Amino acid sequence: MHRMRHDDFSRRMMRESTLTVEDLILPVFIQEGDNRRDDIPSMPGVEQLSIDQLVQDAGEIVALGIPAIVLLPVIDADHKSELAEEAYNASGLIPRALRALKAAYPTLGLITDIALAPYTVHGQDGILDDQGCLLNDRTVETLTKQALSHAEAGADYVAPSNMMDGHIGAIRKILEAEGLPHTRIMSCSARYASYYDTPAFNTGSSPVDRASYQMDPANGDEALHEAAMDIDEGADAIMIKPGMPYLDVLYRVKQELRVPTFVYQVSGEYVMHRAAFTNGWLDEDTVILESLRCFKRAGADGIVTWFARQAAQALRA
Repeated sequence: MHRMRHDDFSRRMMRESTLTVEDLILPVFIQEGDNRRDDIPSMPGVEQLSIDQLVQDAGEIVALGIPAIVLLPVIDADHKSELAEEAYNASGLIPRALRALKAAYPTLGLITDIALAPYTVHGQDGILDDQGCLLNDRTVETLTKQALSHAEAGADYVAPSNMMDGHIGAIRKILEAEGLPHTRIMSCSARYASYYDTPAFNTGSSPVDRASYQMDPANGDEALHEAAMDIDEGADAIMIKPGMPYLDVLYRVKQELRVPTFVYQVSGEYVMHRAAFTNGWLDEDTVILESLRCFKRAGADGIVTWFARQAAQALRA
């Protein structure tokens, strides 16, 4: 076996999975205001950008060959409510960002997170009753309005990530009814109730307990059922979130369903790597690329990662 590994050219010729810039998707936080770039203490190296600054950065993203970005809103407290009405405001933060980006860079893929946590006063990903229990069907009504507002503003993919029952079918139905059949749905079918997401919640939402509607980290079979149901309801692609701790789930979904399958290297994964790099414990570019190649080996068709820009630069070196 060592003979085939002896030379770099030979290792490259027999490589089973290949990571390219086209595999990378960059998540970005956007906020209200003009000319704003605010550091996030819980996520060193990541910023919250106003729309004008995001459009400016989009030029570099396109030049690097990164095919798509995910827009994540940071909503001001005075726009949050119990019913999350701001989530489907046609003049809200996300629709305005979509229109500005499409005007400036029409070939850049735009993916939006369909979720209510950024818009609710309590930080839960849905609408609650008087006892604090999540109302699934009432939440789905709001999610369909949110998805429609994003699609009308130019989203190429809407990415529901809140794990409501029946939400994919409802979103597909409204997109078809409103003449938007080409808007794709990337369903976060296997979103685990994971505290690996905690650093991202420190940008404006509280790390609340979502175990009653997101998946138990102990379960794998359930992910297959969730993903199969979403495909049946009209999803075009599946997302696994978080990433590296759930490589087995990623592998099983891809192997058993054979559909476009994406993975999200979440904020907790990012900050663990970043801490190791800062302390000199791990080599930065080498480990970033290794972590992303693990996702490709497990079956990912695309990877949402906070390291997308750095990885793209390293791949081009």
